[in-house]
Amino acid sequence: MIKVGGSLGADMSRACADIRALVDRGDSVVVVHGGGAEADRLADELGRPRRYLTAPGGRRSRYTDAAALDVLVLGMLGRLKPPLVTELLRLGVRAVGLSGADGGMVTARRTPPANVVVDGVRRVVRDDLSGRISAVDAHLPRTLLAAGYVPVISPPAYDPESEAGSGGSGLLNVDADRFAAHLAVALEADWLIILSNVPGLLRDAGDPASLVAEIPCEDLAEYLDLAGGRMKVKLRTAGEACLAGVPHVVLGDGRGPSPVLAARAGAGTTLVKGAR
Repeated sequence: MIKVGGSLGADMSRACADIRALVDRGDSVVVVHGGGAEADRLADELGRPRRYLTAPGGRRSRYTDAAALDVLVLGMLGRLKPPLVTELLRLGVRAVGLSGADGGMVTARRTPPANVVVDGVRRVVRDDLSGRISAVDAHLPRTLLAAGYVPVISPPAYDPESEAGSGGSGLLNVDADRFAAHLAVALEADWLIILSNVPGLLRDAGDPASLVAEIPCEDLAEYLDLAGGRMKVKLRTAGEACLAGVPHVVLGDGRGPSPVLAARAGAGTTLVKGAR
C-alpha cells in the first residue's frame, strides 16, 4: 500500500517508476492519494473561499459543506487522479482509478453537529460533510489485484445513511491517510508507505538531519509532541496501522528520485511493533 500525498503535486509521478518496478517483480500494489492541495487550487480558480473549522481542542480541519465537497471531489477525481493513472499506464502498469464509494468499498459515518469556530465565530455546524471511516469492503480491490491491475484509490467515502432526496450526494470527505491505513489493514498489506513532502518525523522541523528513524508504535504518545499539523495525523495513523498488524509502516519523503524503494530500504521514519 503506497499513499502519495496530494501536496506532492507533480512529484507524485516520482513514485510511479518504483510502482512499475514492484509490479514487474510480482508484487501486488495499491495506490492511495489525497487531494486537499489540488482542491485548494481549484477553489481559488473558482473563486470559492477556503473555510476551516477549529474544534475546542484546537484541531483545525477543512469545512466541507456541499459546495466544498463538490470542489474536493472534482480536485481529487477530476484533476489529480487522471494524470496519476495515465502516468502509470504509460509505464505499462494496468492502473484503474477508483474512489472509496465505488462498490461501497469504504463507508463512513458523518461527523455529528459540533460547536466549533468558523471565520472567527463560535457556532454549531450542522452541514459539514466530513466523516469517520466505519468499514472497508476489500472485495473490489482484491478482485482487481487478482486480475493483475493496480487500483489507484482516493476519498471520498460512501455514506450509507445519507437520505435520498435530502440534497446530499451520499459522499463524505475522509482523511486520506486514515483511508490508506484502513485499506492496508483490510487488505492485510505487508507494507504501508505514506509519502509526503517532508523526510519523515523531525525533532527539529527545520533540520532534515534530526530525522527520527524508528518509533516503537507502543510508545507513539512520546513522539506526538514532536509532530505538528498534518504530520501529527500521519504519525498517529501510522501507529494505528502498525498496532493493527501491518508489518512495515513508513513515513517517507516523496520528493526523491526513487521514494518508494528508498522507504522500503529504510529511508524515512519506520514504525515498529514490539521493539524494546
